[in-house]
Amino acid sequence: MKLHREFHRVDRVGWLRASVLGANDGLISTSSLIVGVAAAHVDGTTVVLAGVAGLVGGMAAGEYVSVSSQADSERADLARERHELSSAPEAEQRELAGIYVGRGLTRELAEQVARQLTAHDALAAHARDELGITDLTRAQPVLAAIASAGSFAVGALPPLLLALLLPQSQLTASVFAASLLLLCLLGAVAARLGGAKQLHGALRVGFWGAVAMAVTGVAGTLFGVAV
Repeated sequence: MKLHREFHRVDRVGWLRASVLGANDGLISTSSLIVGVAAAHVDGTTVVLAGVAGLVGGMAAGEYVSVSSQADSERADLARERHELSSAPEAEQRELAGIYVGRGLTRELAEQVARQLTAHDALAAHARDELGITDLTRAQPVLAAIASAGSFAVGALPPLLLALLLPQSQLTASVFAASLLLLCLLGAVAARLGGAKQLHGALRVGFWGAVAMAVTGVAGTLFGVAV
């Protein structure tokens, strides 16, 4: 019998989130930093050093800490569920049956399903249907950090290269324009991969990226000193 293969975008939600957000963060953070520092009228070397510092400082630690916190919460929830299953198994089975009733099964069928799933793997059933934790969605801090670090560096490189290659008189406008274009492109790609409207994704990411760069540019202009 020929198997029916299905494609689901949720299969890649973990690495997609880390990669896309990492690229967006790298591009927005580095371009905003470069625009802000350049607007303060400092020398070109200082601008480049600021961009490099932003690239190195933001690559993976934040994503690792964030996803590790999620993993800690998942482990705590699973430990609590494991304790409840050992101390009150009948109550937990009734709770599971109640979940299935709420999803549309009859009471009799829900109790039968809950009984069979509990006999097969009670913790997995509660993790999936009560807590919403599955193998596809479980937090993976190291994998997320690696994906985030690589994509952050990719996103940070374009504004950094512009800072290296362009004269300072052209830098602010060029970084703003190039980063805005790339942000819109990233937003459209992320929306396409996630099955959402590409234009909406592009405009959303582009708008907030423009706001971030504009704010740092104004701050650099106001608080910088000409040298």
